[in-house]
Amino acid sequence: MTTKIIGTGSYLPEYVVTNDDLAKLVDTSDEWIASRTGIRNRRIATNESGIDMAAAAAEEALKDAGMDGSEIDLILVATCSSDFQFPSTACLVQKAVHATNAAAFDLSAACSGFLFALHTAHAYICAGIYKNILLVGVEVLSKLIDWNDRSTCVLFGDGAGAAVVTAADHGMEGFVQWSDGMGGEVLTCPGRKIENPWKENDSETEYIQMNGQEVFRFAVKKVPECIRQVTEKTETQIETIDWFILHQANSRIIQSVAKRLGVPEEKFPMNMEQYGNTSAASIPILLDEMNKKGMLQPGQKIILSGFGAGLTWGAAQIEW
Repeated sequence: MTTKIIGTGSYLPEYVVTNDDLAKLVDTSDEWIASRTGIRNRRIATNESGIDMAAAAAEEALKDAGMDGSEIDLILVATCSSDFQFPSTACLVQKAVHATNAAAFDLSAACSGFLFALHTAHAYICAGIYKNILLVGVEVLSKLIDWNDRSTCVLFGDGAGAAVVTAADHGMEGFVQWSDGMGGEVLTCPGRKIENPWKENDSETEYIQMNGQEVFRFAVKKVPECIRQVTEKTETQIETIDWFILHQANSRIIQSVAKRLGVPEEKFPMNMEQYGNTSAASIPILLDEMNKKGMLQPGQKIILSGFGAGLTWGAAQIEW
């Protein structure tokens, strides 16, 4: 028994923020941003909450899978920007899609979140605990960004992507995942500070902070490594992989990964030009986009790979 993706969905906010829009806020330009990141636009939530986006993506995925919410056994939501500390976003998605028979919880692994959620779902299914699982990656990173910091405000966007997975005789072929908390300081976003009658806190609100060069070096080294690890694990030749669907952080990172693997860039689809880095939502958004375009065909071998704050990274090999 293994795990197969049988439905995908996504939701992007309507409001588009261009590089030229950002040039009015900070000292930057369309050429500077695009040449260094591959990003030209990003969607920013103005009227949508994270729960709204997650539920919309989930509904699409259920429809694509030909399933009703009542058939779902478990809901996993990957997010690091939830609307509430509690209840979990997953529980509120459960309410929205009427998944009355499902357990639900959130998972936080930043930009690797959806991939880690997929691995978690696979473990539940292979253990025989659940059969049908709804996965959602959703982020509203715009509320965690300092819009006066040009090193971070140009990178991120909001959105949600979802997938329905089920027990099957083919699908997930292998995966690896890693974490290195020793490097956690290179990409951070502090939470609420301790404040109570015994401890005063007068510090200002803090936002996403990133050492871009360190993140770049980490990604271009570790992503090719974990892709090779998973293909060795499955005894698959890298040249036989049809698609490499990577976390959409930076076009230069993806180009460097392709070069290190000796794989044509055409096998690495990218959509960060229009959406920016949507963290845990980026892989499922791209997966759904490719599915809707008919790019994913039965029997194709696909590598999914995520990397981000933590440091966390990993890869999964699936047969579509």
